[in-house]
Amino acid sequence: MSAPEHWQHRKLKSRLLLPLAALFAAVAATRRLFWKTGLLRSRHPGVPVIVIGNITAGGTGKTPLVLWLAHFLQDSGMRPAIISRGYGAARSDPRPVPADGSAADYGDEPCLMAQRAACPVWVGADRAATAEAMRRAHPGVDVILSDDGLQHYRLARDVEIAVIDGARGLGNGWPLPAGPLREPPSRLAGVDAVVINGDDATGAFPQALPMRLQGGRFRNLRLPQQVVTAVHFRGTPVHAVAGIGNPQRFFGHLRELGLDCREHAFPDHHPYRAADLAFGDDAPVVMTEKDAVKCAAFATDNCWALIVDAEVDARLGDLVTARLPQAARHG
Repeated sequence: MSAPEHWQHRKLKSRLLLPLAALFAAVAATRRLFWKTGLLRSRHPGVPVIVIGNITAGGTGKTPLVLWLAHFLQDSGMRPAIISRGYGAARSDPRPVPADGSAADYGDEPCLMAQRAACPVWVGADRAATAEAMRRAHPGVDVILSDDGLQHYRLARDVEIAVIDGARGLGNGWPLPAGPLREPPSRLAGVDAVVINGDDATGAFPQALPMRLQGGRFRNLRLPQQVVTAVHFRGTPVHAVAGIGNPQRFFGHLRELGLDCREHAFPDHHPYRAADLAFGDDAPVVMTEKDAVKCAAFATDNCWALIVDAEVDARLGDLVTARLPQAARHG
């Protein structure tokens, strides 16, 4: 199950929800005004902060972009760290995410980033407090990446990057719950960069920097050192499992690789159980890396995760490189 269907269309269900949407928009605008005018005070951790977020509810591809930026900054000689809310985590206090951490304790996306980022990853409900706690533990960190948090104004930021799903765009353009918007489209004019994941099906973002998710290798969940290509699965049906914001993007990618997929879509951040993967046959089960961190404990020998990396327009790296020296002076 992906984003609600009524978020993409201005039909009866969305129209019935417009009074609630108007209230949500008013509260969100008032809250942002309080932070902007200083009635509520933001906190800066003392090193440049890059926020990667979106103005819509649901997944847009932020996590792969965060990983790309972490590796880009490391290759540029910097020492980044990542902070995240830790959606679905059992605790809310600031704490580091170990590479073998569980999604129940830290959230699925932070666990994935801790496995792949090669830099400190911390979670906590208050991103400003999390950034400060992380800096006390890692004083050598010189730039912070916030996974999501575009609307978390308590954390002062130096660079804002908004990510848009090219297939869904901004949906029907209405606020929650009538549509997917957390903030109005005008908010995009205030960010430093807009990145679009995949083709811009709506044609509404001609100036956005393109990003694509690429991957043709699969890692075995029981034996992580065992990696195969898509050829391994050709000639036999596979069960394709996705509990992400846009499952159809994952299923479409598998079909492009030549796989014969039986699709199984789950809600974003779904708390998997062994029964969810019990399909009653011996066909391979392939899933996203985000799902894999929640399924590894009970996976069979025939469960595989697609290894995905972001390919990002080089202009984004140039923009970040240009912004950081100025941000460092302000920090």
